[in-house]
Amino acid sequence: MPLSYVYGASAIPLLGQTIGGNLKKTVEKFSNHDALVCVHQNYRASYQEFYNQTTAVAKALIFLGAKAGDRIGIWSSNRYEWVLLQYATARIGTILVNINPAYRTHELTYVINQSGIRLMFSSLSFKTSNYREMVEYAKEVCPSLEHEIFFDDNWEDFLNNGQDISDDTLHSFEEHVQFDDPVNIQYTSGTTGFPKGVTLSHHNILNNGYFIGIRLKYSEKDRVCIPVPFYHCFGMVIGNICCTAHGACMVIPNDSFDPEITLKTVSEEKCTSLYGVPTMFIAELAVKDFDTYDFSNLRTGVMAGSVCPPEIMKKVESLMNIKEMSICYGMTETSPVSTQTLIGTPLEKQVSTVGTVQDHLEIKIIDDNGKTVERGEHGELCTRGYSVMLKYWNDPENTKKVLDDARWMHTGDMAVMDDDGYITISGRIKDLIIRGGENISPKEVEDFLYTYPNILDVQIIGVPSEKFGEEVMAWVKVRKGFEVSETELLEYCQGRIAHYKVPKYWKFVDEFPMTISGKIRKVEMREISVKELGMDKLKQRS
Repeated sequence: MPLSYVYGASAIPLLGQTIGGNLKKTVEKFSNHDALVCVHQNYRASYQEFYNQTTAVAKALIFLGAKAGDRIGIWSSNRYEWVLLQYATARIGTILVNINPAYRTHELTYVINQSGIRLMFSSLSFKTSNYREMVEYAKEVCPSLEHEIFFDDNWEDFLNNGQDISDDTLHSFEEHVQFDDPVNIQYTSGTTGFPKGVTLSHHNILNNGYFIGIRLKYSEKDRVCIPVPFYHCFGMVIGNICCTAHGACMVIPNDSFDPEITLKTVSEEKCTSLYGVPTMFIAELAVKDFDTYDFSNLRTGVMAGSVCPPEIMKKVESLMNIKEMSICYGMTETSPVSTQTLIGTPLEKQVSTVGTVQDHLEIKIIDDNGKTVERGEHGELCTRGYSVMLKYWNDPENTKKVLDDARWMHTGDMAVMDDDGYITISGRIKDLIIRGGENISPKEVEDFLYTYPNILDVQIIGVPSEKFGEEVMAWVKVRKGFEVSETELLEYCQGRIAHYKVPKYWKFVDEFPMTISGKIRKVEMREISVKELGMDKLKQRS
C-alpha cells in the first residue's frame, strides 16, 4: 500500500510578490472594474479608486509615525475601512493585528500587550460591547498603545492628516517591503489558555488566496459575496486576497452575518460566488421568502469550517444554483487552506472529504510515533510548504509544539487519505468520542441525523460516563413550525446506526455556541452539558 503522503505538483509558479505589489498589478489590468462594494455602508469603489484610497490610508499611517514592523490593531466587524487598512498596512510594511470582535476587555488587553500594538483602529461599539470604553481602559494598562482611531469618530481627521506626506515618502516605505516579511497576526482561540498570535507573511497569504482563486476559476468577471468575518482568514484571505489576486469584486453584505441580507445582496449585486460555513448556508436555505431571490448569477462558492451534510449540499446546488461549490480545509496557522475540492468533484467526495492537497503544498498523515501511515489508515494530518506560518508571535514554546524541525505543521486533526489522495477529516484529536473502547466520529452521527426530515441542524459531542468513559450527546435544532421528540429520534436511530453511536442524551436548542467566524464551539457545548447533567465530578476524573 502507498503511504499517506501527497505533494501538490503545479505548473503555475508561486507569486514572489508583496501584497502591495500584487494589488498594483491588478489595478493596472482592471482599473475601472469594481473592486469593493460594501452594501450596508453604501460604498463602492473601482480598483483605481480603491488603490487611491489605500494610498491615502498608508500616508496617514506614516504621518502618525508608523514604521516597518509596527503592529497595528484592528477591532471591528466587517466594513470597507477594514479592507482599506488591510492593504494600506501591507503596502508600508507594517503588521495588521486582527482582533476578534467578540473579545472583552481581558482578551483585548492581552492581545495589545502580547503583540505590542502601537496604533489601534476600532469601531465605537459592536452588539453589546462598548469598544470606546474598553479601548480607553486598555490605554491605562497597555504601555505600547500610542494612538487610537475610531471609524465613526475621527477616521476622517486621520485621513486628512496624511495629505502632507509625499508620494516619494510612501514609495520609500514600499520599496523596502519583502514578501517574506510578516504582514498579519491573527489570534486563534485554542481550547486552553490564552489565544496564540499566528504570524503570517505576504508570501503565506497572497499565494494562498491566489491558488484558492485558481481552483474556483476566478476572473475579473466574478463578484464574491463575503458574509464571513474579516478578522478571520476566511474573510481576509479566502475572501479579500483571493479576489484582488484575480481582479474579482469583493462584496460585503453587512457588518455581521444576516441570512436575509446575504440573499438580498447576492440577488441585487449579481454575485457569482458565495462564502459561508455550513450553518450559514442552512440559515440561508431557511429564509422565509427564499424563492423570491435571484440566484441565476451564482456559479461557485466556498464552504469551510466543517464538512457539509449531503442533504444541505444537494439543496445548495439545486436551489441556490451553486453547481461548482468548493470545500476548503485548513487552519489559521496554514494561511488557511491546505486542501480544497476541485470544480467537478463528484458529490460523494464533496460531502465526505475536504478535497485534495493544494498546489505547492505537502500533506502526510502520521501515527502516534510520527511515522507516515498507509493509505486508508487514520492518523494526524501534517502539512508543509509556503502556507505554514512564520511562528506564534513572541511565543517560541508553543511554536515548537506544532512546528517540527522539518517545518511540518502538526494540525491536531485526525484524517485519512484514500487511494486517489482525497482527504477526510475524522475530527479533532480531542473531538473524537471514545465509548467503551469504540471510536465514534461525531461527524458520522451528525450526517446520519441530518437525514431526519425535521432536523434543521445537529451537533454531536462526547460527555463523561462512569461506565463507558464517554457517552454520545446530541444538540438538535428543529425546523420552525415542527416538533421533534427524543423518543421519535431514538426510534429513528434504532437499527439504522450501531447501538454505541446512538446518542444517550438529547438537548433541543435554538442556537449553538459559536465563534465569531461561525465555527461551532464544541468545547463550550460540552461544558454546558456537563453542568446541566450534573457530571462535574465525572469530568474531573475524565
